Amino acid sequence: MSTASEWRATRNVAARTRLERALPACFPAPVLQHALARPLIPPTPRLAVESYWRAHLLRADRLARALATRSGHPEGWTWRLGTGKDSGLAATFRLPPSPFREPAHARGKGHCCICGQPVYRFGWHRDLWDVGAPNKNARWHAACVTAWKFWVAPSDQVKALKARQRHRCAASGKRLFKTAEVDHRVPLYRVWREHRDAPWPTLLDYWGAPNLQVVNRVVHVEKCGQEANERALSRRAARTAVTPGEPHGDAHGEDDPHPDLSPR
Repeated sequence: MSTASEWRATRNVAARTRLERALPACFPAPVLQHALARPLIPPTPRLAVESYWRAHLLRADRLARALATRSGHPEGWTWRLGTGKDSGLAATFRLPPSPFREPAHARGKGHCCICGQPVYRFGWHRDLWDVGAPNKNARWHAACVTAWKFWVAPSDQVKALKARQRHRCAASGKRLFKTAEVDHRVPLYRVWREHRDAPWPTLLDYWGAPNLQVVNRVVHVEKCGQEANERALSRRAARTAVTPGEPHGDAHGEDDPHPDLSPR
């Protein structure tokens, strides 16, 4: 046995002992099974839960969107852009809308600031322990943390998305190359322009797996070029339609306040 293997075996014995000592009487069996199969066993139940959702990325994405649907569209909420952390508003339409992060709609301690649902022990989304109240020290579900990271940086998860497509380009049907890239089927600038009035849970689908695809780089470059031309024509048409003395851009900041020059 190598030095590294010996260290791992010793470390896992200690981690398993610590994990089993901390486990409550009721704990999700798939999470425990996953934890004990890891090369490095997580030493606490919370770390075991987080590890589970990181390994089941697409499942976390589905769950987070389902929990958001359960919360529903907050009354009086509209998708807006802003500046400054205190506003709770995203500075660009490329970030998913998150009404429960805004002070006006926040549900307070013990509720997830992404989906709005109660957070229970270990960042779990259900009260398996019949506590009857959420964990007041928690602000995120473990699944929602994984989903949020997926939504804001889907290109980091190209491997999982490739596997979902059986390593075939979503546009051409050809074999995916190593240089294949993640793409939003409906570009986010069109979501902001055409769908911003849709109910909030529906909007999240545009950041989640339903709107993501992996395409070969040559296909992606061509698609991005077409989208860039479309945006340029749209801006040109908007400027032409503005009467003298009126400001350019629209009240929602599509063109100037928070420019995003990437073609996607």
